[in-house]
Amino acid sequence: MMAKLRVEHVETVSDRISMFTLVAVDAGALDGFAAGAHLDFDLGAAGTRSYSLVAFTGPEPAPGAYRIAVQREDAGQGGSRAMHALAPGDHVTVTAPKNDFRLHDGPAPALLIAGGIGVTPVISFAGALTARGTPFAFHYATRSADLCAFRPRLEKRFAGSLTLWFDDRNMIDLDRIIGGAAPETHVYCCGPKGMIEAVRERAEAAGLPRDQVHFELFSSPAPHDGDRPFEIEIADGRVFTVPAGKTIIEVLEEGGVDVMFDCTRGDCGICQTDVISGEPDHRDVVLSDAERAAGNVMQICVSRARSARLVLDI
Repeated sequence: MMAKLRVEHVETVSDRISMFTLVAVDAGALDGFAAGAHLDFDLGAAGTRSYSLVAFTGPEPAPGAYRIAVQREDAGQGGSRAMHALAPGDHVTVTAPKNDFRLHDGPAPALLIAGGIGVTPVISFAGALTARGTPFAFHYATRSADLCAFRPRLEKRFAGSLTLWFDDRNMIDLDRIIGGAAPETHVYCCGPKGMIEAVRERAEAAGLPRDQVHFELFSSPAPHDGDRPFEIEIADGRVFTVPAGKTIIEVLEEGGVDVMFDCTRGDCGICQTDVISGEPDHRDVVLSDAERAAGNVMQICVSRARSARLVLDI
């Protein structure tokens, strides 16, 4: 269900990042949310975009306002530009909070790793872990110090647990960070695809169980130059053509095929599908290198085909 919210305040965080405070149009309480939750925004011609809720102080069961931070991408598809065009008093249409990126229960320590604007859900994790007294280490990497969003607030709130990394001074040392983690540690990473893949590889090398390693991409994967159409065949014999500008899921839904999916970014694993024949072009951050090489499964929300046809167990 969608609801109308009003933009109460817009705070400039950096040259490209703004934080939006959103309240109910009738000034009432909003739906509560847990760390890692996001809102889906209906931005009209710019489409639907998801932005993580930011909570420095932990869970908010009945918040008076939602806060999200958006980085403007001038070369993007228009969603962030539409958000940055909003001003106090404007109304936006959003879903209730959704959560595909949840903290674990129990006392096991957490290792939080963020890259760029991917810090937004990780801030909420750090706030929640602080509130419940669970030990954690918070590592935040940006290209340079001037691009480090929320730095004063982060250093004040999480001083004892926070380490900042700047590519032009000290590249983040994932080998040391992950290699030194206790076996029971849960790892959470949000950032660009390259960072997520590096964290996944190092966690696997360190012997951490897959169910202790959690990811979220901060943006939907962009189409690749050179993408070309391919065919998919499903169990009832129907064949569909997937054009360069659409995903397998989009084509199947248009054809009336009901499939399970959630994130549409290739990081939750809900849409994983068995591949009977053909060669997938893997673009997710879920599968291990061995699983990708085997080619027996794929994430149909983002991955495509290297072969002319894929036969899928759908």
